[in-house]
Amino acid sequence: MIGEHVRVLRERQNLLLRELAAKLNIDTAMLSKMERGVRPFRKEDINRLSKILNEDQNELYKKWLADKILRTTNNDKFTADALEIALMNCKQESTTQKNK
Repeated sequence: MIGEHVRVLRERQNLLLRELAAKLNIDTAMLSKMERGVRPFRKEDINRLSKILNEDQNELYKKWLADKILRTTNNDKFTADALEIALMNCKQESTTQKNK
């Protein structure tokens, strides 16, 4: 998800994999794995990626978090149901906090 998105953004800017890797201070092979979804991006990479690739930091963060959730659940057969429950709880907590 985020890896594919980063690759598309990088290619739109005609950045080579090794150029982006150097800007992120990571190995080219590691960035390649991250773009392919083999290795996860780190949370601290998001801010730098947003600046380098001129992408909204919040959008990149959402994609990173979605990837993290899917990696954590290993796309278990109950993942969708669990996400629905979590979403309902997030909405309830948000409403409760607004009413305080």
